[in-house]
Amino acid sequence: MGDEVQYITPEGKLQLERELKELLEVKRPALAAKLQEAIKMGDLSENADYIDAKEQQGFLEGQIREIENTLRYAVVIEDSGPKGVVSVGNEVTIQEEGEDEPETYRIVGAAEADPAHGRISNESPLGRALLNKRKGDKVRVEAPGGESIFKIIAVK
Repeated sequence: MGDEVQYITPEGKLQLERELKELLEVKRPALAAKLQEAIKMGDLSENADYIDAKEQQGFLEGQIREIENTLRYAVVIEDSGPKGVVSVGNEVTIQEEGEDEPETYRIVGAAEADPAHGRISNESPLGRALLNKRKGDKVRVEAPGGESIFKIIAVK
């Protein structure tokens, strides 16, 4: 992840802040204690506990940096766009041509995307196609499986 803007919902920001607090206040101290114990055992070159703890520490520090970076560049989504126009943070109900059932998605930033739970990224092909469109508009989306056309049923 670079230094680019990350769109994030207020709930997503709270979740990341909670996760960061847990990593900094619980997991980091626990890992530091584990490292201290391993160091007391002596020869570090063949100490599996020490090697394991150092690997965990590297992973933990990477997670901390990633979350801090996301929060540093996060733009919290406010519901301030024009009503009825799709923007990041909106819930959009769409129906694919040839399909019977409409689908509802919330447009979120890439950090919170979870298509299986109805959260698609504003950077995804479908998310990009829906941005700035209105109820009744049709959008064309190029996907690996071919082209699909979706009609926007509702924007909340």
